[in-house]
Amino acid sequence: MQPENHTPPWLTAFVNLFMTPDVSLQFPTVKFWILFVIFFAFYITIRNRRRTLMMAYVIAFSLFIAFKVNGVFMLLLPATALLSWTLTRRMSCAATPKGKRHWLTAAILIDLAPLLFFKYTGFAASMLNSLFSANFPLLQIAVPVGLSFYTFQAISYSVDIYKRKITYDVSLLEYCFYITFFPLLFAGPITRTDTLVPQLSPYDRPVGKTLVNTGFWLILSGLLKKGLVADYIAEYNNWIFDDPTAYSGFEVLMGVVGYYVQIYCDFSGYSDLSIGLAAIMGFRLLDNFNSPYKSLNVTEFWHRWHISLSTWFRDYLYIPLGGNRKGQFRTYLNNFITMVVAGLWHGASWMFVIWGALHGAALVVHKYCKTRFLDKLGPSRWSAMASWLLTFGFLLITWVFFRSKDMTTVGQVFSQVFGDFDIAYLIPFVQRRTAWLLFVVAAVIIHVAMPEHVRGRIMNFVVNAHWTVKLLLFAITVQLVINFSQNGVQPMLYSQF
Repeated sequence: MQPENHTPPWLTAFVNLFMTPDVSLQFPTVKFWILFVIFFAFYITIRNRRRTLMMAYVIAFSLFIAFKVNGVFMLLLPATALLSWTLTRRMSCAATPKGKRHWLTAAILIDLAPLLFFKYTGFAASMLNSLFSANFPLLQIAVPVGLSFYTFQAISYSVDIYKRKITYDVSLLEYCFYITFFPLLFAGPITRTDTLVPQLSPYDRPVGKTLVNTGFWLILSGLLKKGLVADYIAEYNNWIFDDPTAYSGFEVLMGVVGYYVQIYCDFSGYSDLSIGLAAIMGFRLLDNFNSPYKSLNVTEFWHRWHISLSTWFRDYLYIPLGGNRKGQFRTYLNNFITMVVAGLWHGASWMFVIWGALHGAALVVHKYCKTRFLDKLGPSRWSAMASWLLTFGFLLITWVFFRSKDMTTVGQVFSQVFGDFDIAYLIPFVQRRTAWLLFVVAAVIIHVAMPEHVRGRIMNFVVNAHWTVKLLLFAITVQLVINFSQNGVQPMLYSQF
C-alpha cells in the first residue's frame, strides 16, 4: 500500500507557487498575477523612499521569476550581470585604446558564450555533420527564457561605455537591476542602459498617475492581443502548418493570414504587457511596435516592427559594418548581412536564415528603386494602396518561411494555395470558423485600417476613466480571455528566440 499523503493542500499550493520551477508561467496567467500582486504590495511602500532597498527587492523578485521559468539555468542571469559589469569596468580603467578594445572583446565574447552554446550548438553540429559526413552529437537543449534579450542588453551597455555614450557611473546594483528587470525577461523590449538606469536616480520625479494609467491601458491591450486574439486563432493556424496537405487551398490561405495576425498580436501584446508592467512600477520604456502593418514598404516595416531589435542591429551591427558610409554596394551588402544575422537571431534554423535573407534582399531592392524612380513619384492614394498591397503580400509570403519547420512545409503551403484554391470554400469556412474569422478581421481593421487619432481617443478614454470603469474593463477582458482560451495560455511565440 502507498503511504497516505498528509501534506496540507495549502502547503502544496505554496510550494508549487513559490519553490517549484514552472515553465508555463507567463504574463497572461493567473499564477503570474498572484505573484505580482504580492510583490507589488510591498513595492509601492518603498518605491520612492528607499532606493537601494527597492532595487535589491526588484532584483530578488526578478531572479525568482527567472528561477520559476528556467530552473537552475536562472544562474546564467546573475552570472552574466556580474561578469559583464566587471569586464566593462576593467575596460573603462584600461590605460590604452588597445587595452580597451581587448577588454571590450572579452566582455562581448563572455556575454555571447551562453547564447551561442544554448542556441546554436545543435545547429552547428548539424551543419558539420552535413558538410563532412561526421557524427557530432546533436544536443537538444532548451534555450533559457530571456537569454537573447538580456545578452543584447549586456552587449549594448559595454559598447556604449566604450564609445562614451554613457559617461555616468553605473553601480553594480543598478546594473543588476537593468539586466534582470523582470518585465523585460520574457520578450524584451531590448532596453538600453540610458533608458532605464537614469530613472533609478533618487532625484527622478515621483510616479505620476498618467504613467500608471497608461500602464493599465497597455496591460489591458496586451491581454486582449495575446490572451484573447493570438491564443484563440493559434490553434487553427497550427493545424494548417502542421499538415498543409490536409486542407484546401482556401483554408491554407486563411491559416497564412491568421499567422500574419497571430505573430503581431502575440509579440506586440507581450510588449504591451512588459511596458505596462514597467509603467505601473514607475518606469518608462520605449515603444516596441508602431502599427507595422500600415507600412508601405519593407524599410518602413522595420522602422515600425520590433523597434528595439531593429535599432539594436542598426547601432551594433549595421553601422559598425560601415552603414551607408562606404558606397552604394557596401550599403546594400550591409543591409543584407544585418538581416541575415537578424534572421539567425530568431532561431538556429535555415528557415530563419532564409526569412532574414528575403527581408535583406527586399531592403536592397527597395533602396535601389527608391533612388532610381520611387522618390520621383508624387504621393497619391492609388500609389499608397499599391505599395501597401505589395508589402502585405511580401509579408504574407515571408511569414510562411518564418513559421514553417522546413522547406517541404513551405512547398506544401504554396502548392495548396496556388494549386488547390477554390472560393467555394468561403461560405462553409465562415459558417464553421465564425469566431476565428471575426477575431482576424477585427485585428486587421484595428491595426491596419483604423486611423491613429481614433485609437488615440480610445486610449485616452481608458487612461482617464474612473477606477470603477477600469476595473469593469479589466474584468470583462479577463472573462473574454477565459471564455475563448484554447487549452490555457499558449506559449509566447518569441520565447523560443
